[in-house]
Amino acid sequence: MDLLAAIAVAFLTTLALTPLVIKFAPLINAVDYPDERKVHSRVMPLMGGLSIFIGFWTAVFLTQQPTMEIWGFFIGSIIIITVGIIDDIKGVSPGIKFLFQGLAACCAMSAGIKVYFVTNVFFGGMLSIGWITYPLTFLWVVGVTNAVNLVDGLDGLAAGISAIAALTIGIISWMNGLPLMGALALILAASIIAFLKYNFHPANVFMGDTGSLFLGYSLSILAIIGLTKTVTVISLFLPIVILGIPIFDTAFAILRRLSSHKPIFSPDKDHLHHRLMAVGLTYKTTVLIIYGFSVLLGASAIVMSILTTAQGMIVMTLVLGAMFYMANRIGVLSRESAKTRIDVR
Repeated sequence: MDLLAAIAVAFLTTLALTPLVIKFAPLINAVDYPDERKVHSRVMPLMGGLSIFIGFWTAVFLTQQPTMEIWGFFIGSIIIITVGIIDDIKGVSPGIKFLFQGLAACCAMSAGIKVYFVTNVFFGGMLSIGWITYPLTFLWVVGVTNAVNLVDGLDGLAAGISAIAALTIGIISWMNGLPLMGALALILAASIIAFLKYNFHPANVFMGDTGSLFLGYSLSILAIIGLTKTVTVISLFLPIVILGIPIFDTAFAILRRLSSHKPIFSPDKDHLHHRLMAVGLTYKTTVLIIYGFSVLLGASAIVMSILTTAQGMIVMTLVLGAMFYMANRIGVLSRESAKTRIDVR
């Protein structure tokens, strides 16, 4: 009953606050203007992620018993939401964003949220990674935070992917005997789903960096404390599979830009959602197809978590191989292949 109450509080709070954010955002110039790289054609209010943030943490503190990890998560998320709000209002340089993300990652690590070990494949048991835990955790938190931020390109896209990832993390956490972490993930999913009422196409509000950075940070933290505490090799790969869409879309974008001798932070229109629309799919169909990919990845992760290590690795190899094949087919891996496919059409 406590979990149901928490989910209800998160859902209803976010649902009630989002219309207020829609009215408030334009008053402080937290709006997004259309341009040639964007797919929307009118000025849109940003900062919608603020309602997700408030809905989530309201439910957590009203219904859950805070631990040191939760306090570290909370303080880090305040840092993240602050830079997101500033960016939505007047813009923030990538360097400043990275600084805030780094501070948030350090808050999490100081509260004990770290990847402590890898499994000893040859002799079994845990193999401590010592000081490497700090750069590894730092890179994971900052990397996932930015990955979700970069995938936020269509109405409801980042929110839907994040909701599916949160649900998956929640299910696997419960299966692994971590009910508190499972509850946090399901509470986050409830807040996101409520927000989707206003964010799914045609959207009335964008989550902005306020939302995408917060969701990326939250998923990175929940993945560490909910998925990497079991003593199995496959547990270390589950977060990568669950968050496969934003992680690999970002990785492919970096490879694309490096091969084109462009800065890795330079924008382009060759992300997964751009390429699907370029082959003739509608806006809504594109989003729903990517949702479908995310559901398949989530289901694969759940299956992997109950298989033996060898079986799980086989499933993961097949899933990742299929992702690379599809990415190459639709032109996500290289700008050259993307242009070729457009010309052929």
